[in-house]
Amino acid sequence: MRCVIARFPFELTKGGVLESMKGIKPEPVTGQSVIIGRRHYPVKQVGQVITRQDRRDFSAAEVLRAMAQLGFTCRAVPKAAPLGNLSPMQQASAMLGTPVTV
Repeated sequence: MRCVIARFPFELTKGGVLESMKGIKPEPVTGQSVIIGRRHYPVKQVGQVITRQDRRDFSAAEVLRAMAQLGFTCRAVPKAAPLGNLSPMQQASAMLGTPVTV
């Protein structure tokens, strides 16, 4: 599939991305991420590896669009919910994603 990232055309395939990311250790995810295999990679790290360009040369949106078109799962930044005055048990339940009753 042809993608334009940072004004340069790239011919990307799902197998090619998987091969490029093989052996690359994921950095800690603090923002948007892409799931490649069973690992969560920051979008900018994936863009840097597959394009061999500096991270400042492209936007995360360009890489997210390309990865989504190739069929990879993309995740947005999780929004933290205000916990208010919850007991430690309720806070732990909220962090695990179970419903919290106040």
